[in-house]
Amino acid sequence: MAFARPLLRRPLSGQLLGRRGVCAGAMAPPRRFVLELPDCTLAHFALGADDPGDADAPDPRLAALLGPPERSYSLCVPVTPDAGCGARVRAARLHQRLLHQLRRGPFQRCQLLRLLCYCPVGQAGAQQGFLLRDPLDGPDTRQALLELLGACQEAPRPHLGEFEADPRGQLWQRLWEVQDGRRLQVGCAQVVPAPEPPLHPVVPDLPSSVVFPDREAARAVLEECTSFIPEARAVLDLVDQCPKQVQKGKFQVVAIEGLDATGKTTVTQSVADSLKAVLLKSPPSCIGQWRKIFDDEPTIIRRAFYSLGNYIVASEIAKESAKSPVIVDRYWHSTATYAIATEVSGGLQHLPPAHHPVYQWPEDLLKPDLILLLTVSPEERLQRLQGRGMEKTREEAELEANSVFRQKVEMSYQRMENPGCHVVDASPCREKVLQTVLSLIQNSFNEL
Repeated sequence: MAFARPLLRRPLSGQLLGRRGVCAGAMAPPRRFVLELPDCTLAHFALGADDPGDADAPDPRLAALLGPPERSYSLCVPVTPDAGCGARVRAARLHQRLLHQLRRGPFQRCQLLRLLCYCPVGQAGAQQGFLLRDPLDGPDTRQALLELLGACQEAPRPHLGEFEADPRGQLWQRLWEVQDGRRLQVGCAQVVPAPEPPLHPVVPDLPSSVVFPDREAARAVLEECTSFIPEARAVLDLVDQCPKQVQKGKFQVVAIEGLDATGKTTVTQSVADSLKAVLLKSPPSCIGQWRKIFDDEPTIIRRAFYSLGNYIVASEIAKESAKSPVIVDRYWHSTATYAIATEVSGGLQHLPPAHHPVYQWPEDLLKPDLILLLTVSPEERLQRLQGRGMEKTREEAELEANSVFRQKVEMSYQRMENPGCHVVDASPCREKVLQTVLSLIQNSFNEL
């Protein structure tokens, strides 16, 4: 493929940068970006903003990543603020495909960081993307990125941003796209610092992408997947067999939550035996056989699968709680907490604040009478994990490798409301933990 305009290998000239508008005029209205740094802090910047602030003193963390002697590139998957469910699913699949490709070939030597593009007014429509830092500034990296861009058949296609510094040390981004086999420069804008918004930019997207507020929102996602995931239709058929409005029976329903290796499986079984209760699990066994398939899909699809599993479990709870107590091994709180921790980049301080609507139980999902959250120290949890030899999901593996992710899951659990979680220290011996759990259940039963 031929270049419509050459990619410059030399620093930007003073003549080109003499008037800011010359280069930035081709850009769309300004959007902002947030980059997750290796230490889990976030750096915000803008392109061609009306008020660049102190452009001579950009965030030093950005200058270190975007400036010489290495070279950085950005790649974001377009999605509009009013994008429908189908567009979000397609964007998520393209993002995942790009991620897999950026971990192979000439990109293996590069540092890959998480990048989000968002509107400064805090509306939905954040675009997921990447920042690729090439330590060798090799031409093969640029060539491979442009070929990757040209191979994308989805519309709208991603743009490739290339960062460089001018003689004064100011950062600029050139924007490239591929049209009809030709590589075109479609924009150039100065990189300037941007203030951190009150809420993480992805928070407005959570109800439409991972923390679904009702059954129909999750169902719409899997409906978009039936053409490429045959099992999605089977899941939808099972969901459609469940009544939309179910009521709990006269017996108590207790959900027990917790990270892997907190003793959850042992406690749920022991409690069920002690109370002569029915033990249910989420996702339920009728769709558990497809769990591995959906775990390999992007977050929006994976979370829709688990969300709909909760509604199938709710139907089982309604039936069983008419005859006996019911213990549920994980329920909606697990689905929501893992989704929030996965989607919200950065550290604990970037989670939605306490009492945010994303922590509220869906109005159309049957509620348990009591939710218990089992916890142990990180050290003890890791010790229990050793030697278990069990296959881990992507998120369970992330819990082991990333302490910040684990902390975000735990804090999200504790912020859940209506109903919230009763925290139980699962470190003591099994008999003592069981006594504590049974006591809490009895007290809850007395209050009903």
